[in-house]
Order: sequence, then structure tokens, then C-alpha cells
Amino acid sequence: MIHQLSLAGLLALGSLPGIAHSNTSEDFPQCIERLESQAIDAGVSSQTAKEVLASAEYLERVIELDRRQPEFTTTFADYLNRRVNDQRVSSGRDLLKEHRELLARVTRETGVPAPYLVAFWGLETNFGAYFGKMPVPSSLATLACDQRRSAFFTEQLIAALRIIDEGAIPADQMEGSWAGAMGHVQFMPTVFLRHAVDGDGDGKRDLWNSLPDAMMSAGNFLEDLGWDGDYRWGREVLLPENFDYELADGRRLSLEEWRKMGITDAFGNALANEPIKASLVVPSGHRGPAFLAYKNFGVIMGWNRSEFYAIAVGHLADRIAGAGGLQNPPPEDLPALSRDNILAIQQALNEEGFDTGEPDGIMGPDTRSAIRSYQAANNLVADGYPGDRVLESLGVTL
Repeated sequence: MIHQLSLAGLLALGSLPGIAHSNTSEDFPQCIERLESQAIDAGVSSQTAKEVLASAEYLERVIELDRRQPEFTTTFADYLNRRVNDQRVSSGRDLLKEHRELLARVTRETGVPAPYLVAFWGLETNFGAYFGKMPVPSSLATLACDQRRSAFFTEQLIAALRIIDEGAIPADQMEGSWAGAMGHVQFMPTVFLRHAVDGDGDGKRDLWNSLPDAMMSAGNFLEDLGWDGDYRWGREVLLPENFDYELADGRRLSLEEWRKMGITDAFGNALANEPIKASLVVPSGHRGPAFLAYKNFGVIMGWNRSEFYAIAVGHLADRIAGAGGLQNPPPEDLPALSRDNILAIQQALNEEGFDTGEPDGIMGPDTRSAIRSYQAANNLVADGYPGDRVLESLGVTL
């Protein structure tokens, strides 16, 4: 999944010096020569750099996938329902039992509860069913020889060569996503180097063939990101009537403060009087479910910088642990906005004096903040979601 790149982008070890890259297969051999020299200078063995890069192929398909942008955004309902469904929950519960001893050991050593480990595994590769079939050295060499993100993918390629150098996996068996994410938990090469561990004691870090290595590495990564073993990811909550949705702007308040506003848990019970701070998340606007997100929600977003992804991991973990579905499922009749729709929204908001930044067709935090301000100024529910009334008021047609 393309969103997996965000993990690597967040945790990259730093940009290496860029080199003049090509956009065509004709210039690929010259680029490979430069990459080989750069890899050796960065500490990769001469033998590995020469042998692996000599076999690297230019993959036009990788460039096509890198350039492809989805025409329409995914609604929260579609995203969640595809990823947290009865079959995945059932499989996750079975695997939780099957690997109970391994997962308990990971929890003891990292503090990450077993249902979360299984949930990440399920979202990343459907519990190991599909790792990706692209040859990682060729994919990364192709992207490193492309101008768009050459420095980033040069770094990933050199990290992949180091992984081969250390004997984790032979080059011809290093397969993954088109962008280089690998193994059961889809680590990018730089993340592998920093966070992967040997969980089965065989002297190798093998995220493809060793589930102990993969689960222990996932736990180690989350622990390094700051996982707090004393608390969950967050929880679904119910909001009172006439709630001020401007408060769903990322601010972190204590559970006591949220409780005083009339927020309860999903079953109408009072929130715990705990000294824990949380932010309010309403991924479908005021018509959909609401969540209070704790510190671990931010940790999950360190793995993948998507609120949808973080909610899906947390909710799947809850379901695997035995919980039921959401009390207020997301509405399925909300439209999927195209990039052109979002561009039109951004342009209209800017013209009205509500700054979204440079229009880019992406519904990011600046755009949601601008929508929220526009809604408040026009007596609309200020949930930051571009619903029908916002679109009509701005003159944007789908």
C-alpha cells in the first residue's frame, strides 16, 4: 500500500547526497555505476554492491506506480470496512491463540500487547499472506535513478544493500512492495536497519521467513516510538447534543475535561477519572463515530501517518481481543471526493479568506482547519469535514 511510504519518510536516517539521476532506462546503466560507487563509499562491501547492482533491472512498472495518484479519496467507511472485517477479525483471533507464547514474550520484552502486534500484521500483509512480489534491489535502484525522490530512495537502496551484506536474506530472495517495504510487517530498509531484531536466536534478522523476528521487530519498533504499555490506543466515545466540534482540532485535554463536556464512552458510561490526555478525532465528521485518541494513537501514526490507519489498527486490535464493532459505524453514503474536488474546495476557501496553503488536492490538516474555520463563520457544524452543506456553500459541485 502506498501509504506505507509515510513510515519510511518519517523514520529515514537522513538524506544522502543526491546524484544526477535519469528518468529513462537508457541512462540506467550509468546511474547504476554511480550508485555502486556511492554504496561502497557508504560502507557496503564492494562484492555486494557490484553483484547486486549488476543484476538490478529498470522496472518501468515501479515508475508507473510511483506516479499514479488515486483519482478519488477513500471515505473512512470504505477504508475501515475493507480492513476491519469479520474474516480478518476471526483470523486474527485464531492467530492470537496459535502464537500465544511468542506474542506473550514480545509483550514482556517490549510492552506492546499481543492484539496490537496481530493487528499491525493483519493490516500490513494480511497476516503474511502477501509480502509483495517486486525485487527490492531493482525497485529501489529504479526509484533511486529517478529525479522525483532520488535522495530518499538512494538511502533506501543503500540500506537494502547493507541488509544483504549482513546476511539477513539473499539478494534474489529480497522481495517486497514496489516501494521497497519488506516482510511480514513491511519495514522499509532504513527502518529494518534501525529496529529489526533477531527474535528466534539464529543470528539473522529475517522478516520474511521468521515470525519471531517479525513480531519482535514490530514490538521493538513500537517501543522505540514510545509505546505506553499502561494504556490503550484510544476509544470510541459518544458526544452530547450540540457539541462544539471545533474542539476536534488536535488539542489534547484530560479525560476529566472531556467528561465535563458530557462525553461518555461508547456505551454511555462516564469516562475514567485518569490523568491521561486525549485528542478528539471525528474521521467522518459529525455524522460518524468519534474517538478519544491517547498517546499510543500518535505512536501508531509514527508507523503510518494516517488517522484512518491508526484507527483501523486500534479498532482491529480491540476486535481481536474480543470487543464488538463500533457503536456508531461510519456513514456509507458520504461521497468520495476527487483530487479536483479538493482542489476546488481549497481554492474557494482561499478566495473566501480561509487559508488552506497552496492548493494541492490533498485533504491535509491545513485544509481541515480552514474548513472548520469556514464552518464556524457560517453557522455550520465546525467538524472540519467537507459535507454537502460546505460544498454547496462554497459552490463546489461533485
